[in-house]
Amino acid sequence: MSELATVGIDLAKSLFQIHGIDENGRVLVRRQLRRSQLLAFFEKLPRCLIGMEACGGAHDWARKLQGLGHDVRLMPPSYVKPYVKRGKTDAADAAAICEAVTRPSMRFVAVKSEACSSVLVIHRTRDLLVRQRTQICNAIRAHMTEFGVIAAKGAQNVDRLRTQMHQLPETARLPVSLLFEQLVDTDTRIERLTREIEAAHAQSETSQRLVTIPGVGKLSATIIAATTPDVGNFDCARDYAAWLGLTPKPHSTGGKQRIGRISKMGNRYIRRLLYLGAMSQIMVRHRCGPRQDWLSDMLARKKTKVAAIALAHRMARTIFAVLRDGSRYQPQATAA
Repeated sequence: MSELATVGIDLAKSLFQIHGIDENGRVLVRRQLRRSQLLAFFEKLPRCLIGMEACGGAHDWARKLQGLGHDVRLMPPSYVKPYVKRGKTDAADAAAICEAVTRPSMRFVAVKSEACSSVLVIHRTRDLLVRQRTQICNAIRAHMTEFGVIAAKGAQNVDRLRTQMHQLPETARLPVSLLFEQLVDTDTRIERLTREIEAAHAQSETSQRLVTIPGVGKLSATIIAATTPDVGNFDCARDYAAWLGLTPKPHSTGGKQRIGRISKMGNRYIRRLLYLGAMSQIMVRHRCGPRQDWLSDMLARKKTKVAAIALAHRMARTIFAVLRDGSRYQPQATAA
């Protein structure tokens, strides 16, 4: 009797669609399972290849199924979509996942450990609080501007508005004071999460190696170490930079090469951190004066933000080399 060789799982909150085939591609299983039935179903099966889309909860299920001895592979949903034959149903999605996971050219997402997922949660929560702090600052500025009270640009100047609360009407002071209290509370929470990130950095050898790269701080190092600790899925450094969306998006046909702006694909948070790190390097260069190197030559020919993107791309390639070789940054090895 044929045994299951490949299984595609369409993940959901409560109901999971299963599509399983044997070594010859013949469909053996096509059914729905409840959340409580999923692990019990795979416990009875011999070792097989399981494919899932990299979505919410996928890494947790992958770890559990790997613990049962199965070979679990996660795929980006955009790479699975072309294998959907017709319509949009859970059964069609599970069949597409089962087909896609067997393709030799398919690119997979590494299964993250609980430690890496925990670091990602810290970063995402901190990023959310930073956005909320910006919203609170903008609200305070807008409300006080209605009464002719303004302050210079920058988050550091918002606190100066607190000393001018007496210029507001009595009715408007209470809501604005509540916003100031919320701002203080949000700053406290951001600082607490920042300390957690610093603690994670101190415990990660990979993060400590990454931080030796100019422009890569503790935030960038910890999120990269948690997201891509192994760059074995990438053939070269440019593929890694392309995964981060830092390479030009081509649109070529008929032998005519058309290169556009950067693709902005991949992890937007990491790309933003690398861009900010590149801008900090450029600001330091402006203060210290030009040198005879690649960055000074780029700044002389291109606009500052264009040069920052180019430097961020260069940093991504350096990060790839550090992760691949398991070494620290060596300035003489990457000098222009």
